[in-house]
Amino acid sequence: MNVRGQRDLILLTELERNGGVTQRFLANKLGVALGLTNLYLKRLARKGYLKATTIPSHRIRYLLTPQGFAEKSRLTYHYMQYSLSYYRDMRARLREALSRVAEQGGTRVVIFGTTELAELAYLSVREMDLVLAGFVEDGAVQTFLSYPVSQPDVLTQWDFDVVLLTDLDRLVEQQKIVQQCQVPNGKVLTVGSLA
Repeated sequence: MNVRGQRDLILLTELERNGGVTQRFLANKLGVALGLTNLYLKRLARKGYLKATTIPSHRIRYLLTPQGFAEKSRLTYHYMQYSLSYYRDMRARLREALSRVAEQGGTRVVIFGTTELAELAYLSVREMDLVLAGFVEDGAVQTFLSYPVSQPDVLTQWDFDVVLLTDLDRLVEQQKIVQQCQVPNGKVLTVGSLA
């Protein structure tokens, strides 16, 4: 699913939930400028997916049309297909990478991060009869999947064969942190190496 489709889905979902939301709220939800949000809304209105009505003279309320509901359903279906495809692909890549670790005699895995990818990594570790040495995160998260989450400095004390970095948005930062903890490069598995 492309970015435009994702943004359209977010807008249609939010407007279905509450047609009286402000464009500023929608812009924050999309992570784009207010003017761009206004253009997106005008495009959806031109396509016949929504109508804008004025409640008092200074408030706008958006209403999804039957075509808007149909488009939201179509986009939801495509988003689910995309998500399942991504899930399957990442699970296969994780299994392949962790299989290489196991082939080299490794068994103990540290998962660095508390993202959706960390959840997939945890499932892969469990399926492959590897041992989860623990979760680490440099934030305020204290538990993840009912496991305690430690600060990365524990890596200097833990016994592990590999640290799997799972935060795509902070991959470079995570790499620097594990280097500061003196984890050898050969013991670091990045999501980038899964691509």
